[in-house]
Amino acid sequence: MAKMEVKTSLLDNMIGVGDMVLLEPLNEETFINNLKKRFDHNEIYTYIGSVVISVNPYRSLPIYSPEKVEDYRNRNFYELSPHIFALSDEAYRSLRDQDKDQCILITGESGAGKTEASKLVMSYVAAVCGKGAEVNQVKEQLLQSNPVLEAFGNAKTVRNDNSSRFGKYMDIEFDFKGDPLGGVISNYLLEKSRVVKQPRGERNFHVFYQLLSGASEELLNKLKLERDFSRYNYLSLDSAKVNGVDDASNFRTVRNAMQIVGFMDHEAESVLEVVAAVLKLGNIEFKPESRVNGLDESKIKDKNELKEICELTGIDQSVLERAFSFRTVEAKQEKVSTTLNVAQAYYARDALAKNLYSRLFSWLVNRINESIKAQTKVRKKVMGVLDIYGFEIFEDNSFEQFIINYCNEKLQQIFIELTLKEEQEEYIREDIEWTHIDYFNNAIICDLIENNTNGILAMLDEECLRPGTVTDETFLEKLNQICATHQHFESRMSKCSRFLNDTSLPHSCFRIQHYAGKVLYQVEGFVDKNNDLLYRDLSQAMWKAGHALIKSLFPEGNPAKINLKRPPTAGSQFKASVATLMKNLQTKNPNYIRCIKPNDKKAAHIFNEALVCHQIRYLGLLENVRVRRAGYAFRQAYEPCLERYKMLCKQTWPHWKGPARAGVEVLFNELEIPMEEYSFGRSKIFIRNPRTLFKLEDLRKQRLEDLATLIQKIYRGWKCRTHFLLMRKSQIVIAAWYRRYAQQKRYQQIKSSALVIQSYIRGWKARTILRELKHQKRCEEAATTIAAYWHGTQARRELSRLKEEARNKHAIAVIWAYWLGSKVRREYRKFFRANAGKKIYEFTIQRIVQKYFLEMKNKMPSLSPIDKNWPSRPYLFLDSTHKELKRIFHLWRCKKYRDQFTDQQKLIYEEKLEASELFKDKKALYPSSVGQPFQGAYLEINKNPKYKKLKDAIEEKIIIAEVVNKINRANGKSTSRIFLLTNNNLLLADQKSGQIKSEVPLVDVTKVSMSSQNDGFFAIHLREGSEAASKGDFLFSSDHLIEMATKLYRTTLSQTKQKLNIEISDEFLVQFRQDKVCVKFIQGNQKNGSVPTCKRKNNRLLEVAVP
Repeated sequence: MAKMEVKTSLLDNMIGVGDMVLLEPLNEETFINNLKKRFDHNEIYTYIGSVVISVNPYRSLPIYSPEKVEDYRNRNFYELSPHIFALSDEAYRSLRDQDKDQCILITGESGAGKTEASKLVMSYVAAVCGKGAEVNQVKEQLLQSNPVLEAFGNAKTVRNDNSSRFGKYMDIEFDFKGDPLGGVISNYLLEKSRVVKQPRGERNFHVFYQLLSGASEELLNKLKLERDFSRYNYLSLDSAKVNGVDDASNFRTVRNAMQIVGFMDHEAESVLEVVAAVLKLGNIEFKPESRVNGLDESKIKDKNELKEICELTGIDQSVLERAFSFRTVEAKQEKVSTTLNVAQAYYARDALAKNLYSRLFSWLVNRINESIKAQTKVRKKVMGVLDIYGFEIFEDNSFEQFIINYCNEKLQQIFIELTLKEEQEEYIREDIEWTHIDYFNNAIICDLIENNTNGILAMLDEECLRPGTVTDETFLEKLNQICATHQHFESRMSKCSRFLNDTSLPHSCFRIQHYAGKVLYQVEGFVDKNNDLLYRDLSQAMWKAGHALIKSLFPEGNPAKINLKRPPTAGSQFKASVATLMKNLQTKNPNYIRCIKPNDKKAAHIFNEALVCHQIRYLGLLENVRVRRAGYAFRQAYEPCLERYKMLCKQTWPHWKGPARAGVEVLFNELEIPMEEYSFGRSKIFIRNPRTLFKLEDLRKQRLEDLATLIQKIYRGWKCRTHFLLMRKSQIVIAAWYRRYAQQKRYQQIKSSALVIQSYIRGWKARTILRELKHQKRCEEAATTIAAYWHGTQARRELSRLKEEARNKHAIAVIWAYWLGSKVRREYRKFFRANAGKKIYEFTIQRIVQKYFLEMKNKMPSLSPIDKNWPSRPYLFLDSTHKELKRIFHLWRCKKYRDQFTDQQKLIYEEKLEASELFKDKKALYPSSVGQPFQGAYLEINKNPKYKKLKDAIEEKIIIAEVVNKINRANGKSTSRIFLLTNNNLLLADQKSGQIKSEVPLVDVTKVSMSSQNDGFFAIHLREGSEAASKGDFLFSSDHLIEMATKLYRTTLSQTKQKLNIEISDEFLVQFRQDKVCVKFIQGNQKNGSVPTCKRKNNRLLEVAVP
């Protein structure tokens, strides 16, 4: 879908009416049609003044992107189209800028999108408030508390796959800058009956299914659970799997969220153990057994489940088994123990499961509050977000629906009161006359329920505490006696009932006329659910548990603190919680979000008008519009009003130079709007009837069309004139260029003609000169030819004479040579036999050696000193020569290689050679350092302006500048430090500020210790008694250990003329202040990959785990 256009006003390009206050005519039908029209165009938000109506689209819409957050940031509430971000921004800015505590009340029935709305509010506030590591951590913890509470407090119902089964109120605390500091969460009335029984088509709480689906096999075995849902009686099977819900993935999300919020690993494990125990409680079954005295008692059928529960919780099996079979009643000094029948045993089992889970949920909320609460004690600003169940009308309405609807009555009451209060305050602030507004006050209904004397809750508590037989029927009889004359109470037996013969009102029911409509309640279960009893034997059994969490959940089980006073009832507890909530809300500036569910199918693009009409009635939205419209339907500040409508008056268009209010007065007088239709406040104009506003909008629309026509006319005239001027300018340019071109062409023709004439004249002159030169040349060549022939004749005669003389001389030489040869041969024959063999041998050897050297020349290896190749030996007698040549050649090429080195390279190779002597075959890290060049200055302190202060403080030459991890002497944790080595000192500096922390003269360094393994840890031992050794030796970790140790060794040797002792051992002692601590290196699997870890075991041992 294309990105939604950002509008500049609520009234621009409206789809339907963006604010229901402006709806004309106002009735239920037009109200629903307006919502439907906007819903069909993906406009799910609509205003009623400052109240936001949100219709659940049941699909994702591209209206919550970071760009949309920026669109609504710091914008006026009515400046853009209706959106939940507008309300969130208005509340946040009021809190930040005006120092007003805020509350956002989100109401609606199950499936209407309340939980998602609260998430959107929190995500928007998190996006627009400040940044920083601590602020981001607080925001992340606040947001991640939602997945944890949803897992334990939400469930799949027929109306909603993620229905909140508890009420949640979160106070988010901010500092004076508007940055979040923390929060406090309050929960109301968890539907704990769901733990033991769920209606058809619904599920238990999410966490049970997430645990069985997402836990590893190892964790399930530890919790003694199986992955099959059908193994557990407390889990409904008809809707165990929900389409589009990945329970396994959600379980991982919950575990991660618990870690972010601050749960320790053992706390998370304890919580899951309690959840497993609740699951397994449902599998305990009982069988009847008769006693000798004729009384029935119950026994556990299969004790295997009981045994596993006891192993999980650390409870003695016999204690828990007795608690399920017997009940001890204590009064003053007497104790009476009675047996439980099967029905009572099942009641006790379910009561334990409900209480265990309910108290676990309360513990979770308190634990989250500990993590997210503000750490500072400065004055805080507060924004409350209330996500609570909406008004409920089911086929079977019981105690839960009764108190839920009571809560909604109180919220409706405070909503009307605060809305009227807000309207009245604005009228007074703007100096507008306030007129009384008639509305339905539901205080009479609230009094019917909560009156301390004759209220339904008070009578229910009285019945629960009354001695004798107490049943739901006796409670209903009491209601009929006391509430019979109340106009909002009806029952079949009440005197004012108009349904005495109406079969739709059974005997076991009563009906209350709520503000949202009539609700029929079945009294069955009212007394038991209000009592919410847990037998004292079970409380004491839980307190005896070896499981720390379970024991803390049942403090009343402590025998030393036995309290015979009856615990408060569920109704009275909820009534007190609601009273506290109302008191809290009245101290804050309210903001309302009314959520509406468009259909029961949880499907997109479906708008069920009957269902929406029902919700509109019980949310009292029409009543809200009427209250808002009772005075003035629309109000707007003078500046934006004048800016929007100034084109309707010639005096204010295009610019008004006076005050904005005077401009608005001139404008309205010019338009002849009746005085009774508007009033002028201090900073706003108030318009009584929406028709007046729509008339202004129609006039503005028409005027905009006229202005658009005028702009088009002016633009077309400007465009035509511009085109004409451009054409005229172009014609002048073209004419000038053509005249220039014609003159250039004529000049070129004249020039070319002159050149042709000149060329002909020069050619004639050149040919004349050429003929003269040719004649002269032929005369010179004839004389030269004659002379050459004469010289040749003379030369040939002299040559013939010389050849004759040479032949004569050659004949004499040949004859003399033959004679000498004959003489020599005669002399040689006398000695030939004695010396021939030796001469042949020497000649042969000479030829072999010559051949050997020639072949060696072609087979010589490369000039690399590390090349081990050498030609094979051709003859055995040349073995020594072959080896000597190999040695000489190697020495020669090494010399040639060394001659190429610079002084810097020679120094590096000397250090590499020193490192080889120190660490080869001793330190496992050494081979990996051979190929790495020793650079020394890794930080480039001279070039980095960040370390200018550090550079100025050091006057000596820096040999090493490297970041190392300094190991804390107390706990083994590491801190980054800059390690500097100069000619005389060893320095440590802070990496961020560059401040020097320690300075150690090299004369005080006595020894360097390290392990033989593949790690970078090393210790620098200092001379005892020296100033640098006051805090003890240093323990470091570095990626360049070999280089640092070698340079330290060479520098110390150069300065002190003494060799530095380097100890390589997997255990060595270091001096930490007054203690000697053993540093031990062990092999271990690392969680963070191949990085060694250091941990302080005790005062005498520091372990380094090396992978």
